[in-house]
Amino acid sequence: MSEHDQNPGDWSDCFTVESGAVVLRVHVQPRAGRPGVVGRHGDALKIRVAAPPVDDRANAAVVELVARLAGVSPSSVAVVSGGRSRAKRVRIAGVGPAPLSAAIAAAVAARP
Repeated sequence: MSEHDQNPGDWSDCFTVESGAVVLRVHVQPRAGRPGVVGRHGDALKIRVAAPPVDDRANAAVVELVARLAGVSPSSVAVVSGGRSRAKRVRIAGVGPAPLSAAIAAAVAARP
């Protein structure tokens, strides 16, 4: 049994704190029929977005979804690496590690 099976509310391995902001690792599935937070993908949070990976539309959708999840404005969220990859690092200003971990756990628990 892994550490996260014992404590499914702990998402701290999916992010780091750098320069006063949280940097979240996400694995993105573009062109999804049902956008939202899915769960864990290795050491990243798996999310689905409806937008295709064309003209940064999927990245913009990732920013919107992560901002909504974290409870911050989209201007507080930026894709800092992986702009052309499914594996991305997303910087979130204005939220701490504990509230973000709780928000992720609630979103995963609420998914159908």
